[in-house]
Amino acid sequence: ALLVHAAAGGVGTAAVQLAHHLGAEVYGTASESKWDAVRELGVPAERIASSRTLEFAQTFAPGVDVVLNSLAGEFVDASLGLLRPGGRFIEMGKTDVRDPAGLPSVRYQNFDLTLLGPARTGEILAEIAALFARGALRLPPISTWDVRRAPDAFRYVAQARHIGKVVLTAPPALDPEGTVLVTGGTGALGALAARRLVTEHGVRHLVLASRRGPDADGAAALEAELTGLGATVTIAACDAADRDALAALLASIPAEHPLTGVVSTAGVLDDGMISSLTPERVEAVMRPKVTAAANLHELTADLDLAQFILYSGAAGILGSPGQGNYAAANTFLDALAQHRRARGLAATSLAWGLWSPQSGSGMTGHLDEADLSRLSRSGMGALGLEEGLGLFDRALSVDEAALVPIHLDLATLRAGAAKGFGHPLFRGLVRISTRRVLAAETPLGDSLTDRLAALPEAERAPMLLDLVRGHVAAVLGFAGPESVEPGRAFKDLGFDSLTAVELRNRLKAVAGLRLPVSLIFDYPNAAALAGHLLEELAPPAHSAEQQVLAELDRIEARLAVMAAECATAGEITARLEQLVFSWKERHQGAEAAVDDVAGQLSSATADEIISFIDSEFGLS
Repeated sequence: ALLVHAAAGGVGTAAVQLAHHLGAEVYGTASESKWDAVRELGVPAERIASSRTLEFAQTFAPGVDVVLNSLAGEFVDASLGLLRPGGRFIEMGKTDVRDPAGLPSVRYQNFDLTLLGPARTGEILAEIAALFARGALRLPPISTWDVRRAPDAFRYVAQARHIGKVVLTAPPALDPEGTVLVTGGTGALGALAARRLVTEHGVRHLVLASRRGPDADGAAALEAELTGLGATVTIAACDAADRDALAALLASIPAEHPLTGVVSTAGVLDDGMISSLTPERVEAVMRPKVTAAANLHELTADLDLAQFILYSGAAGILGSPGQGNYAAANTFLDALAQHRRARGLAATSLAWGLWSPQSGSGMTGHLDEADLSRLSRSGMGALGLEEGLGLFDRALSVDEAALVPIHLDLATLRAGAAKGFGHPLFRGLVRISTRRVLAAETPLGDSLTDRLAALPEAERAPMLLDLVRGHVAAVLGFAGPESVEPGRAFKDLGFDSLTAVELRNRLKAVAGLRLPVSLIFDYPNAAALAGHLLEELAPPAHSAEQQVLAELDRIEARLAVMAAECATAGEITARLEQLVFSWKERHQGAEAAVDDVAGQLSSATADEIISFIDSEFGLS
């Protein structure tokens, strides 16, 4: 009887099969999740037990003749107790080696392959090869890990999550004698990828496919340029979404230069709100991305490709208002890359961020300076040409199914996150420091409601209008609030769904109100929106005395903050003293005048009082 620890492991599966073939009673330990793998070896399931329990005595009674051990600690003690007198304990794991002299009743062997001579090793290997040839033994399951992920593979094995063998593989390289197919190859991004493949990755045979092929703008110049760089270039008119046409193109690739890589760059935009997307508009965006990628996957699935690059977009990862069809198409590409990786096929999906207009990308040609400025303020800038190409190079060397090459301004993201703005997926990339604020730094009554209450009613609406116009200008990238006409519709100013949400978030933060996402649609211009805020806030007005005291509170708080920073405060002190002197002078003068009038009235006759009223109020 043989007990094999880790019976579903690489050595364990071979030992279980061999012992079972020789007619021995085979027992094994394995986690419950691995029982199916051991069952496939032909070993009855009831002979498998979990090594997480020490109830070996009942599980493997009445004892075993041989223990093939890879455990340690208390499991070794329990296994030694299972051996019949004279039994053999073969130590394979060697993490808890015992002294054979202390085990007189068993034969303890700390096994090492170097103990066998070359002749005996040859005999064993020859016999094992014959057993495999006769079908008596089968190879254990094999899991492959790219060598660039070796730490993950070793962690996986250390956690005993594997079944059978774990093998590290070298990443395939683009064969200079092979052919790379670039779909959308005459477009701006396709041309950039083709040049980079030639200049940086040694590709010498290219097939550039697009719907217009040689008739595409700039196709002849691109072919001449790549040929001058030493590449053999074929520009073909082929719609990759047409399966038959694509199959014919792939069949035309010569056998002496077989297909070794695919780069799919094609894409079309047709933006619109979800309610405006018709089946035709969805199809227009899906066809060049989804249908073409699915065709490429299916028609090359049997080929040993070194690279299968899909140009996705960040819209599928981050979401993009007005691009529901485009986001869905990109998400499919990301999922397809994961699917291919799960099947052991090469695949990388690149969810590109925005490329700068200088790249020539048709995806950015409609953006003006205000659009680019707004994106920059969100922390997501446009990729420069060299930056984007550098990320392309990096992607070809990284073992990941999905990557997001995007230009991020971490300082801007950090500032936005501190104010509650920015995309939630980016908040984990920045660290926000919490700053302790002294009580004196936070002026009393500094909320928007208190600021309004301190103003005369006639000044409240203009103040809110200036506030709204300032935030509108900031969101849209205008020079200042004066660029925002109070009565001009937000949609005419250039608002879209994304900027509408940003404005709503800004006003929500400053006003402390629950504002709907549809805010700018409900109140379509700055004047209407300011009026709505006034209705929602509308605090009772402070008296003139309260307004002055509120201003003094703010001045006092500001002075408290500045006190530690001002090296010389003589001018400020002089101004404060002058204000106090002027106030007292006015106040004392008013009190004296009131006292004089009161004294005169107390001693005046009725005729004198009537005469006084007539002269003061102009009634005479």
